[in-house]
Parts: sequence; C-alpha cells; structure tokens
Amino acid sequence: MSTLLAPPFIYLFAALLCPLLAPRWRALLLLGVPVLALVVLLSYPMGQHAVVSVVGFELTFMRIDKLSLIFGIIFSIAAFLAGLYAWHVRDTVQQIATLAYAGSAIGGVFAGDLISLFLWWEGTALASVFLIWARRTPAAYSTGMRYLIVQVLSGVLLLAGLLLHYQDTGSIAFEHLGLVSVGTWLIFLSFGIKCAFPFLHNWLQDAYPAATVTGTVVLSAFTTKMAVYALARGYAGTESLIYIGAAMTLFPIFFAEIENDLRRVLAYSLNNQLGFMVVGVGIGTELSLNGTAAHAFCHILYKSLLFMSVGAVLYRTGTSKASELGGLYKTMPVTMVCCLVGAASISAFPLFSGFVSKSLILDASASNGYYLVWLALLIASAGVLSHSGIKIPYFTFFAHDSGKRPAEAPVHMRVAMIITAALCIIIGVFPGLLYSLLPYEVDYQPYTVDHVLVQMQLLIFALLAFVFLMKTGVHPPEVRATNVDTDVLYRKFIPSIFPVLSRMVVSANRGMREAALGVLGSGLGAIERISQPGAPLARGWSVASMMFVVVVLMCVLLIANLW
Repeated sequence: MSTLLAPPFIYLFAALLCPLLAPRWRALLLLGVPVLALVVLLSYPMGQHAVVSVVGFELTFMRIDKLSLIFGIIFSIAAFLAGLYAWHVRDTVQQIATLAYAGSAIGGVFAGDLISLFLWWEGTALASVFLIWARRTPAAYSTGMRYLIVQVLSGVLLLAGLLLHYQDTGSIAFEHLGLVSVGTWLIFLSFGIKCAFPFLHNWLQDAYPAATVTGTVVLSAFTTKMAVYALARGYAGTESLIYIGAAMTLFPIFFAEIENDLRRVLAYSLNNQLGFMVVGVGIGTELSLNGTAAHAFCHILYKSLLFMSVGAVLYRTGTSKASELGGLYKTMPVTMVCCLVGAASISAFPLFSGFVSKSLILDASASNGYYLVWLALLIASAGVLSHSGIKIPYFTFFAHDSGKRPAEAPVHMRVAMIITAALCIIIGVFPGLLYSLLPYEVDYQPYTVDHVLVQMQLLIFALLAFVFLMKTGVHPPEVRATNVDTDVLYRKFIPSIFPVLSRMVVSANRGMREAALGVLGSGLGAIERISQPGAPLARGWSVASMMFVVVVLMCVLLIANLW
C-alpha cells in the first residue's frame, strides 16, 4: 500500500484541504477522515509498512503490532467523537489543528524508528498549541507559549537522546531502550515531560483548561497517551516507573479537592489516571502491559466524556467554576446523566469501563509483590472517586442552586456524549470486547466475587467519607481562588530573577571581553615593538577586527585539517 495512504498522512492531507472547503464541508471532513483512516488502518497486515529511505536511513512510518494497533484504534475513535462534539465549530484554525494533531499522534504510535517518532512528536506540539490560541485572548496566548516551550523542550531532548543513542549503537530503531546510556536517559526524560511526570506536570493543568471548549476534549485524548505508549514501547519493566507512577496517582488528589475550576480538576485527575498506566509499564509483565493498554483505551473515553460534559456546561453558562454552578440537572438532564456515567467509569464502579481496566493493573502490582504500590493505587482510587466521581457531577448539577437555567447542550454535543457513554458501559459489561484487542493473550476475569467485593467496599467507604466531610464542613469549600502548584517556579520565580541573571551575564561577558582584548592587545603590542622598534603600542582592537582574526584562524585550521 502506498506510503501516502498511511493513516497519519490522510489526516495531514485533510488538514491541508480544510481551508479550501466551506464550513459545513470542513465539519464533515472532521467526521469522515477518522472513519476512512481507521478503515485503512484495519486493512494493513501486521508488520512494517510505509518504509521510506531518507539520506541513508530507513524510516518506518507504519509499524503495526497489537500494542500500536490498540492505540491507533482508540485514537481514531477519539478523533471521530471530538469531530462530532465540535460540529458547531466554524473556526478553520481549530479544525486544521485538530486534524494535524490527531494525525501526528497516530503517526507517533505507528513510528518504527526514532527519527519518524521525533517528527510526529514535534508535530503534536506545533498543532495542538493552536487549540489553546484559538480562544484568542491574551491569557490564552501566554498559556500557549508556555505550553509550546515545554513541548518543544521535550522534542529537543528526544532529538539529543536520539543522536547520542545512534552514536552509541548505530541504530535508530524504536524498540526497547532501557536506561543504559545518556541517550536513553534523555529520551526517557522527553517521554516523561509529555507524560506529565511529577514536577514536570504543570503544563497540563496550565494548558488544558485554557483551551477552547472543544479543544480541551481533543487535547485530553492524544499527547499524554502517546507518551504512555512510547514508555510501554521503550521502557517496559523499568522499575523506577512503578514508583513514579504511584506518586502520580497520589499527588493530584489534594490539588483536585481544593480546585474550583472543574476543568482544572479534570486535568489533575488526568495525572492520577496516567499514574496507573505508568505503574503498569514499570511492572512490565504481560498482565500489567495489558492493563496499561486497556486503561489508556478506557481513559480516553471516560475522560473525554467528562471534559465533554463540563465543556457543554461551559458552553451554555460561560463558566466551569464549581462555586458558580449547581442545580443544572433541571435543564441539562442528558448532560448530567452522561457526566454520571463518566464519573462511574473513572471511579471504577463495576459494570463500567474503568473497573475492567484498572483491575488488571491492581492485580499485576499485587501478584508481583508490590504491596505498598498496590495500597497506594487503592488510596488513589478512593481519591479519584472523591474529586472526579463525586465532586464534578455534584457541584455541577446538584449542590446549591445557582439559579442558572441554561438550555440543554446542542444536539451534536449530546449525541457525542451519548455514544461515548454507551461505549463506557458496553466495555464494562462486555470486557471481552476490549480484552480481544490487547497486546497479549488475556486469561483474566474481572468479575470475581473478590474483585467486586473489594472495589465496592472501597467505593462505599469513599462515598461515606465524602458525605461525612460535607456534613461536618471539613470538605474544602468551593470558593473563587487561585491554587499554587509547583508551576509557580517557572511562572513567577524564574521570570523574576531573569533581570538579575541578565545583568550578571552581561557584566561577566563585558569583563571577559575586556580582559581578552587587553591580553591580546598587549601581545600584539609586544610583537610590534620587536618587529618595529619605537613603534607605538596597540591600543586595542574593535569587535570587527577581532572577528576578522578569528575567521582567518579558523580558515587556516580548516585548510590544515583538509591538507
């Protein structure tokens, strides 16, 4: 099959075609491209395809195996649902960015070498930032710039690691790398930035809530899950990931509980769920990697559903602040029911998708002797029920009556949410449908008495704890506030010291330059006195003269080396 017909390039061609079409045709394009690309993808046999030779390197744009295939399928589904949800959008910039972003993420999943991975890696960064800038506000522009800097930094680290790894091994293959050299460490750090490791995570909470209503839904699906896939491909079995993932599941709980902006709550919750996937990658067994792939699949669906629900509320009311919402169940019942399905799924209630995927990772951690990690995951599961399973629907649709009576979400938004909610339920009731797509053979039954009993006990106690905290007034109140996270370092502290550092650098540069010119001037003066007795001393050279000398010396060295 032609390289140009590979699914990632279908998205890119559609992005180029998009500006030439009328608004309604552009909306249809966003629906048709994911369907066409998925059909083409499923027609490929397993193996390496779309291999192109470029300056002596064999670049593989379509490496298909069961690990890449499941990510490609869910990315295609997510792109379709996002296009349906955004049917009302007539902004050409957002539509082009969505197509290019989804295509780049799918390209990254199927990349068989580090060079093509780097190209798609940067493609996701450049395309996705326009979903933030599309709000066209000064705040969105500043947030987008911070987001772009972080994402490009991830790409620079990937490129540097790629070059060092190639120098060490002579290979650009994207396969298991391990932490064995400086190059693989740099690649690992690059993946960690996009996966929002602790202390590298603030770009996510900063950027996602700043995007447009539909842009946030798109952003939630691709970047971080592409990073999870990259970790599973390159670093499966790296034990440090187990503890990094455990920390990722725990630290967002506090921030999500006190956060007032519900889209930021979901962004913190996204960190929590990524932690489960990272733990699965770190354990590295077939069961845990199946759990990572399954949880990524389910997470894209239920997290998109929650962002869709809150986004629909934002679209109708103009706010996503918990302190300004409440009582919306009266006029937005469909959105409310879909939000409850998303909440049940992320909380891993039996018969919902999160239960059948999260159980794989919990069992893998316990069966491999990581009992403290298993306990941390249980605590994190209770935490996510509190801040996403309860807080999001409670403060949005119930709690106090805000007096707002907005209309129900537009029809296309409701259809997108209903389809996504149905998928969450179908996967929860018939887990075999999902398990058949996993990378390894599955011999696992989530609906045992022990699994269901332990999970229900956990959920019931978490519900009781929430009720107790609310009744006693201990639960953090929903108030207008800006919560301080570690991003204060690069948003406030570092910019404040830039002027001081700038003055220090300029002063040091001036001092070194004057010292160098003085030494060089003295040396030239001595030579001049020897060759021409009585001649005046050199009084110093201009910058242009110094550059001329440097260029002459470099040319001499180059000629000598070639000779």
